[in-house]
Amino acid sequence: MAAFNQSDDLHGAEFVDVNLHGARFVRSDLSGTVMRGVDVGGADIDAPWLFDGGNVLRVNGVDVAPFVEAELNRRFPGRAERRAGDPDGLREAWAVLERTWSATLERAAAMPAGTVDISVDGEWSFAQTLRHLVMATDTWLGRAILEIEQPYHPVGQPNFEYEPDGYDMSVFSTPSPSYAEVLEVRAGRVAMVRDFLAAVTASDLASVRKNPWGPDHAVTILSCLHTILNEEWEHHRYAVRDLDAIEAELDG
Repeated sequence: MAAFNQSDDLHGAEFVDVNLHGARFVRSDLSGTVMRGVDVGGADIDAPWLFDGGNVLRVNGVDVAPFVEAELNRRFPGRAERRAGDPDGLREAWAVLERTWSATLERAAAMPAGTVDISVDGEWSFAQTLRHLVMATDTWLGRAILEIEQPYHPVGQPNFEYEPDGYDMSVFSTPSPSYAEVLEVRAGRVAMVRDFLAAVTASDLASVRKNPWGPDHAVTILSCLHTILNEEWEHHRYAVRDLDAIEAELDG
């Protein structure tokens, strides 16, 4: 099977009468891709940034992005509030998110032992997803908003493709921590966000910080909080998707 990676520049390439059946694209830029007369039956697209910046996704001439967004909001009550712009709205958005995650944690706890460490189709396990959210909170609350020089907890799960410049990622634990430790640290980070939101003001939200992934660029505290909420909802969606797959396998 042919394999292409970052060193292969396929920008602007043209594929004609090519068999891409079963091909898998991971962390690939397919923006602006044009497909004509193609068989896409059974195709599975996951694009968490689809709704950023007015992006469109046309299928047979119809922009399906608004329909996808509406359906995700229907499936996950409270998701639509992740872009709240005032302190009270943000506090309510976080409260709903906490309740949603609590129910999902209870679901995972009721499944067979070892479920939280199962990887579905090469994706992060449930435990790794929680660990990544620890890192996301440390990045956007600890490093960006609170401007802590080294905010990262060793339990965090980094994505090394997006390692922040100038920060030592060796702080992250090896081997993997126990699930009990993950739950403890994750609960602490959830509480940190809750406590910050409890006291945040409208003027605080407009305050400017450095983008943790690009210190030369400015971001507001509000945009950092939106990133935290978006990370939470996207990874909750992944977690539920994979728990459904695990349950289906067990029932099969």
